[in-house]
Amino acid sequence: MLTLTDSAIKAVSRFIKGSADPVGGLRVMITGGGCSGFQYSMRLEEAPAADDAVVDCGGVQIYVDPMSAPLLSGVTVDFVDAIDGAGFKFHNPNASASCGCGNSFSA
Repeated sequence: MLTLTDSAIKAVSRFIKGSADPVGGLRVMITGGGCSGFQYSMRLEEAPAADDAVVDCGGVQIYVDPMSAPLLSGVTVDFVDAIDGAGFKFHNPNASASCGCGNSFSA
């Protein structure tokens, strides 16, 4: 399924601890759009949906819906903090192409 690097786990943990609302985990999903047809989306959520796959990544619960699961299989999520900005980066072996920003892809 999906994995998070240590850097991504630390970043998500900081966001969870800083949230004013109760958070049970991080939803990672694929939606239509972006430069290449599909784009990644992430948000903190209180609990998984009944049909979600729940993946534990270093103590962080990841929620993945059934439609996104095939496109997220084998994906590694990293958090990069560099001089030109910080953010999550997706490494997707299922992508046949991706855009320059790295936030959208085609399968």
